[in-house]
Amino acid sequence: MNGYPPNPVRRPARSRLALFLAAALSIAAAATTGTATASASTAAAPATAFRSTGFQNNVVPAPVSETSSGSTFQLAPSATITTDVTGIGDYLAGILRASTGFAIPESTGSGGSGTIALRLSGAPAVVGAEGYQLTTTAGGVLVQAQQPAGLFHGVETLLQLLPPSIMSPTVRPGPWTAPGGTIVDYPRFEHRGAMLDVARHFFTVAQVERYIDEIALYKIDYLHLHLSDDQGWRIAVNSWPNLATYGGSTEVGGGPGGYYTQADYSAIVAYAQSRYITVVPEIDSPGHTNAALASYAELNCNGVAPPLYTGTNVGFSSLCVPLDVTYTFLDQVIGELAAITPGRYIHIGGDEASSTSASDYATFIGKVQNIVASHGKTVVGWHNIATTTLLPSTVIEFWDTTTSNSSVAAAAANGTKVIMSPANHAYLDMKYNKKTVLGQNWAGYTDVNKAYGWNPGAYLSGVGESSVAGVEAPLWTETIVTSADIDYMAFPRLPAIAELGWSPWSTHSVAAFDQRLGAQGPRWKIMGVNYYHSTQISWPSGS
Repeated sequence: MNGYPPNPVRRPARSRLALFLAAALSIAAAATTGTATASASTAAAPATAFRSTGFQNNVVPAPVSETSSGSTFQLAPSATITTDVTGIGDYLAGILRASTGFAIPESTGSGGSGTIALRLSGAPAVVGAEGYQLTTTAGGVLVQAQQPAGLFHGVETLLQLLPPSIMSPTVRPGPWTAPGGTIVDYPRFEHRGAMLDVARHFFTVAQVERYIDEIALYKIDYLHLHLSDDQGWRIAVNSWPNLATYGGSTEVGGGPGGYYTQADYSAIVAYAQSRYITVVPEIDSPGHTNAALASYAELNCNGVAPPLYTGTNVGFSSLCVPLDVTYTFLDQVIGELAAITPGRYIHIGGDEASSTSASDYATFIGKVQNIVASHGKTVVGWHNIATTTLLPSTVIEFWDTTTSNSSVAAAAANGTKVIMSPANHAYLDMKYNKKTVLGQNWAGYTDVNKAYGWNPGAYLSGVGESSVAGVEAPLWTETIVTSADIDYMAFPRLPAIAELGWSPWSTHSVAAFDQRLGAQGPRWKIMGVNYYHSTQISWPSGS
């Protein structure tokens, strides 16, 4: 499709043949703290579900508990918003004004009572920092939370209770009704991430912000940006300017590439913060570094810069572990990145370093962990780093297709937290089926029910619920070029991973999820989301 062959493999822990056989068997036989907020075993079970626009309980992710009052709320032209957090009130009012044409005036502070009231008071203690209580009556809507993030998540739920056309960028006729009742809701895991690879193919600030808006709808709270790889370096570094201007000048297939200035990156970070999403930047190392090696000859052990790379193979590049300049380079790069990253995490990669010896790899990971710590940040790395000595604060991200990994289990036993991203369930770049044009299939084919059909808290042997920081849905972009491509691969699977991270396991039901997910189709159509019409879902007519 793009003039180059698809990459046959992405992030394999074993040989390509072994992965192919494992995938074939699987197909033939046919989920800023790192702590769980509420375990599946203690979360309240759902009560009577709302009914709205003909679908039982439209909300994704499924709330912890919900009770119906039997009444109906209708948004009228005279509706107002009263909010304790101006930015959240502005966000909601902007959506409502665009689709309804109503004026929706806002007021701030605890005084007064709007048709929709957003309050940082009155929520039960159980909702914590990210949860909320939402009450709808015939007379109005009250969203209560302990922290702004919870208030924002309550607003996202309110938008799902209203008709899908509430998300229209142009005025629609209505009526704008929502079922009456009460929701009490909070996340199972603190970390609910989406990863976008901007290194294989570059995406503009506007495209990233568009994706932020889409993932925020489903209570994702981390955006992991894969900023460097063999095919491109995507962040300006003042102390090493050629990284962006030369290393960022291409992409897979030989396109023009691109990079973010530090102001661009800060704009993305600020936009994500406005949606209560924390950006986690990744500088992949010691492998996946050809763009850096091509930009500066002195980073190579032989002092010779390789040519820029536009293919899709992996595992052939490595920073030179013995050279002192390697660590000067990393210290300056990570230092500049840390200074413009308010979130606590820096992702150091660490995967597919097959051109680095085991001893050099262990030395390197030890040093880079300390460099990150010296800049006041916490390390996240792909689970391969579990074979080395880890700092107590380091978090590992599991991406393999197996359900056991002795190194990860040992790290978890020592207190290391694990983000769950098993490639055969959570990788959004896997093809849906053999007819899917985009994506890859080294981890097998992944339709929406397979993406939904695993338990992050009991998936990996030796890694129990208390060791799981949360989930993440990575989208690698070897074959992904446009925002429409992003949409097609992320939806409807991204909401499945989001629900695994947010909802208590007691709510897990494939049939119920499929029904609720189907109700999202008209919403996506109105928003212009180019989603995949999975045959596993009964989509409403016209969506």
